[in-house]
Order: sequence, then C-alpha cells, then structure tokens
Amino acid sequence: MSTTVFENVRLIDPANGLDRPGRLLVRDGVIAGVDLPQAEGTPEGAAIVRGDGRMVLCPGLVDMRVTIGEPGFEYRETVASAARAAVAGGITTIAVLPNCLPTIDDPALVRLLRTRGEETGMIGILPYGALTRGCAGTEMAEIGLLNEAGAVAFTDGIRAIGDTRLMRQLLTYSRAFGAMVVQHPEDPSLARGGCATDGELATRLGLPGIAPAAEAILIARDLRLARMTGGRLHFGHVSTAEGLDLIRQAKADGLNVTCDTAPPYFDLNETVIGDFRTYAKLSPPLRAEADRRAVCAALADGTIDAIASDHTPCDADDKRQPFAVAAAGGTGLATLLSVTLAQVHAGSLALTDAIALLTHRPAALLRSKAGTLGVGAAADLCLFDPERAWKVEAGELPGKAQNTPFDGRALEGRVLATWKAGRQVFGLDAA
Repeated sequence: MSTTVFENVRLIDPANGLDRPGRLLVRDGVIAGVDLPQAEGTPEGAAIVRGDGRMVLCPGLVDMRVTIGEPGFEYRETVASAARAAVAGGITTIAVLPNCLPTIDDPALVRLLRTRGEETGMIGILPYGALTRGCAGTEMAEIGLLNEAGAVAFTDGIRAIGDTRLMRQLLTYSRAFGAMVVQHPEDPSLARGGCATDGELATRLGLPGIAPAAEAILIARDLRLARMTGGRLHFGHVSTAEGLDLIRQAKADGLNVTCDTAPPYFDLNETVIGDFRTYAKLSPPLRAEADRRAVCAALADGTIDAIASDHTPCDADDKRQPFAVAAAGGTGLATLLSVTLAQVHAGSLALTDAIALLTHRPAALLRSKAGTLGVGAAADLCLFDPERAWKVEAGELPGKAQNTPFDGRALEGRVLATWKAGRQVFGLDAA
C-alpha cells in the first residue's frame, strides 16, 4: 500500500468549501485525510511532497470539451499524445467530443474510448455520444444504447443541430434518460462559408463574415424548445454578449439550461487575426472586445457554468493555408489553467471560483465523481504555482498538436505536477 503526504500547500477544493493551508494524505490512490498545517504525525514510509506555502493543491482539472484525433485522425493527435498534453495542464479527466472517424454513434466506441483512457494510466476519458448518426444532423442516434454504454452526454460536437423539428425530438427523447444535450450555438445557415466575425475587421481583411447574431438566434430557438420539452440543454463555447443575456434570463426563469466557454473567448479578441493568423481561426470565431468583456462578466456572475479548453488539434498542414480555407480550432489542454488564472490576476475572478469552473462544476454537469479532494475520492491532483511566469511557444508544448491561439502569450501560473489515482504522471524538474 503506497502512501503520500502533501505538506505546506494551499488546499483548494470548491466542492467542499475548502481553501486554507493544510496537509493532504493519499493512501493507495485514494484521498485518506485532510489535516491542518500544524498537525503532527506522518505515516511510516510515506513519500512526502513539500510545497513552499504558496503552491496550490487542487483536484485534477475536468475538461468537458476536448477533441482528439483518435480514431481516424491520428496524424493530428492520439489518445497518448492528448494525455501528455492534458496532465501537463493539470487535467486528469477529459470529455471527448464524438467528431472522430468513425463518429461515436456506436456503444462499442464509447466503451473503447473509456478503456483507452484507462490504459494511459494518466487520464480518464468520458466520451460524448453523438446526437445523430454520423453527426450528420439528419437521423437520431441510438441515444439509449449509448447512454447505457457510458456516454456522459450527447452532442454533434462542432456541428450544430439546425433542424428545429429534429432538435425538439432529441430534447424530448433524451429527457427520458436524464441526459444532457450539448449544442454548438451557431445557426448553420448564417455561419455557412464564414470564417471571422462579421464586422469592420472582416471587411477590411476581405474575409467572409459570420454574424454574431448567429449564436443568439440558435440559442433563442433552443431555449424555446427546452421550455416546450423540459429537456436538459447545455451550450458549448458561448462567446457573445447577446447569447449570454439569453442564457442568463433563461436561468432566472428556471429553465434547465447551462453553458460553458473557453479561454480564447475571455482572453483574446478578433484583432489577433489581423495578420491572417490561422492559429487564431476558431469556431465560433473570436469576437469583438465588447463580447470578450461580456464573457468575463458572465464568468464572474455565475451565468457560465464551466470553462473548457475547446481543445481542437490540427496538423501543421491544416493551418498552413489561406485563412478562409484553413482548419478552425486551437489546442488548449496545456494552457487551460494558466489562461484562466489571468482572470484571477486581473481581479475579475476569485481563485476559488476559477478552480470551481475547472473542477467540480464541469464534473457535476457530466455526473462524474471527479473534481474533489473529499476523503474517499480518487487522488487525482494538480499542484500549481499561481505566480510562476512562463511563455507559450508553439512547437514547445507537450503533446502532438501545436496549433495554439496563445502562441507568444506571457502567462502567470503554471502546473508543477499532476497525479492520477495517487501516481505522479507529470512533474516539472523545478517542482
């Protein structure tokens, strides 16, 4: 039986209202106790991890929106390379979108991905099931069988359900299983052919635009359908003030609706594409500064329920194209915590609230037991220095994919080490 004691660390566990200096005891991969700093006694033979007083020990992060290349696009990324990038970012649980080849519309693929995650010994994989066969948006997938196989929620990932009648059926049917429907909030007909937010910048660059209203229009439609059906609805990577206003009001009205956003939408705005920088081509596209500020405000007031990396690996050749035809998406696993901490350093978000948005709140949405330091929980842990400075450099990130929209960004706050079920799976030499 292995035993590890963490000493002189700041313990943060929003799920249990914990934020104080203390000690943590891990025995045989499970959290066995939480002590005050002055507590005496260390089990004989225990390994000791000593912090410096400012280091934070929190639950391993839970990333609820990740695309990986396997199966079908292994040249972009594999489960193994995604796992390396995840643990370097303090992430121990990832929810994987179904947009692979074949799509996750077969129960066998749900079970396979869960097993592949376990085989890495580094991360747990929570697969999403496809809402429609092939994520094609025309025919309902076998939601009941996928749910039984362990799918944590249902989505067509990067593709919105544009057919209103079908979306109503999906919300109605999924309600029978208590399942969450996750929508990409972008009206497909308004977004078709676009690659940047419609406005002065897109016009000046000669890029086909996507009206910001494409997001609000689909959100408004789906909120009406959720009201009709009583279904459980979640919007991914919300990025506009208008869309967030609609969700905020729907929550006030008591609808069963939640949402997440991703770091690019609160840390970057559309100006970073000004030199046709394809690493910053995302879906939805980066927005105007007013929308970025609205996302920050929605994080602070609780409208947004979780922060997800929106990790989308691309091969260099996917991005080495003219902006309009380059693949959309950016990597985000290794930078998820650090970019979120920028909101803390700016005074926009309390540290405990930031950790909550990255741990127990996404875990609760996915009905996972992860994201807590509670006694008896698996010892999935992240140790980070909230003040350590570093610079993001594409080509130097862990994992296979390097298409980060934060290339060149100076950050404060870095993961020092990560543990999965009590076993250290990542650690900087300086830790």
